[in-house]
Amino acid sequence: MSTKVSDYLLQRLREWNVEHVFAYPGDGINGLLAAWGRATNTPRFIQARHEEMAAFQAVGYAKFSGRVGVCAATSGPGAIHLLNGLYDAKLDHVPVVAIVGQTDRSALGGSYQQEVDLLSLYKDVAGDYCEMVTVPEQLPNVLDRAMRTAYARRTVTAVIVPADVQELDYSPPAHAFKMVPSSLGMAAYAPVPADHAITKAAEVLNAGEKVAILIGQGARGARAEVEQTADVLAAGVAKALLGKDALPDDLPYVTGAIGLLGTRPSYEMMRDCDTLLVIGSSFPYTQFMPDLDQARAVQIDIDPHLVGMRYPFEVNLVGDAHETLKRLLPRLTPKKHGKWRRKIEKDTARWWEVMQRRAAVDADPVNPEYVVHALDSLLPDDVILTADSGSAANWYARHLRVRGAMRGSLSGTLATMGPGVPYAIGAKFAHPQRPAIALVGDGAMQMNGMSELITAAKYWEQWENPQLVVAVLNNRDLNQVSWEMRALSGAPQFLPSQEIPDVPYADFAQSIGLGGLRVEKPGDVADAWHQALSARRPFVLDFRTDPAVPPIPPHASLDEIEAAVTSILKGDSDRAGMVRQGFKAKVQEMLPGGRHRPERPGADEGQ
Repeated sequence: MSTKVSDYLLQRLREWNVEHVFAYPGDGINGLLAAWGRATNTPRFIQARHEEMAAFQAVGYAKFSGRVGVCAATSGPGAIHLLNGLYDAKLDHVPVVAIVGQTDRSALGGSYQQEVDLLSLYKDVAGDYCEMVTVPEQLPNVLDRAMRTAYARRTVTAVIVPADVQELDYSPPAHAFKMVPSSLGMAAYAPVPADHAITKAAEVLNAGEKVAILIGQGARGARAEVEQTADVLAAGVAKALLGKDALPDDLPYVTGAIGLLGTRPSYEMMRDCDTLLVIGSSFPYTQFMPDLDQARAVQIDIDPHLVGMRYPFEVNLVGDAHETLKRLLPRLTPKKHGKWRRKIEKDTARWWEVMQRRAAVDADPVNPEYVVHALDSLLPDDVILTADSGSAANWYARHLRVRGAMRGSLSGTLATMGPGVPYAIGAKFAHPQRPAIALVGDGAMQMNGMSELITAAKYWEQWENPQLVVAVLNNRDLNQVSWEMRALSGAPQFLPSQEIPDVPYADFAQSIGLGGLRVEKPGDVADAWHQALSARRPFVLDFRTDPAVPPIPPHASLDEIEAAVTSILKGDSDRAGMVRQGFKAKVQEMLPGGRHRPERPGADEGQ
């Protein structure tokens, strides 16, 4: 039997050590599906419930494995559906390759069924490399370049293969004019800055008295060097959300997240520092960094296109964080761990006490902060955490302390709804031996999380460790938008857009063979987590939470507070609960660190 183009495409993916392709079938890739049958499903075809979910699963796989995620879809609507997940990968700098079908070459330009100009459609999301294969000899070079470009530039690439080309006999490029042979593999490399640039950066950092460090996901491979740098410079370390797992939260000088979902210690450290070192982050919110004329600043980033943004950096070092810090450290002069460092550690310790007190505030029926805070001490040592966009991201950022080998991520830059569950599924294929936990709001769960529970039900018995816990914060409100309307627009909650149905998520999980439990009392929260974490199948926890618990940033401005008050005066449908919960939450921040802490919710049923 002759080798078809589709057969060779799968062979080439195997030669690139691709083990999974997250996909949904369609007639635009029928030739490829037939080849999968001939290849005994190698690499494995992982069937999502929707092409967007296949892309999200590829992103989750890539984020947690460090390898390229590959997704596939049919022509027309299938290719269109991939886009949101692919943009999530592009904006978070994650390597993903999309393989999409196209109508036969003879029909192109004829307004044929499902004919979409995919080269134009994918021009932005796969702008670094997007090509259509029109003859067999073109295939190896196109696929190899797509893989290498995705790896090297940490981005999205796309390979478009018309349906009739998939069925052609494969023939390799010849040693001839206008043929382009290719080779496999991506050599490891770690660029470093010029020596004089490192010397200049050391001079800036040595001159500072109050040094702050901000790290992102680009610092993940330099954990030891970041710790040494913070020690030598007597600095505190704040983390962009995508870098939450780049450094453990149990280090006393790690101030936690920064930005709208960030902590007060991170905010105050940036407000008061005189020197800033940014490592592996393109954190976009300049207003949470030092004033533009306040601090001398140094940036380290592997991508020359991303340096020099966000802040007037005095020195931009283009290089791998690990290798660059190794060269920088010997040139740094150790600083005394004095008043600056002691204040950072004291403020950080107090912040965690505040988080405990905020979690202990009673709510109706359950405080969502308590739900997540109760999980913190129960996290398995090797857990993989995902969070969805919305208020769930607030509690993920503020209440969970990533320690040791734990990993975690969310949709950072696109901040799209819906990736929490498919990320976790992608993570389970990347690391089938590790437990995974997804924190999602009920809006994201209704949008697509429920359908991807079906995917979990389809595959969980194939995972070495079947632990996958989906925690739904069920408050029947699109809560983040409701609070943004109040705080930023001074508008009351608009129920026709914000109120969503109460769905029995746990019952649905049980109906498809998964575990499930609805939790409506604070006293049942900890036991529910224990039950889910000990289950030998995926488990859904439906926590009935209070929408009136405000995700108020710890540095809320007077303008934002005034806007929230305005929404109350305009008749917000939940204004009584909002006032009650907002007041109690702010009181917990203002209490001195040594004051008595309230008992855990539910310890006294009369609360």
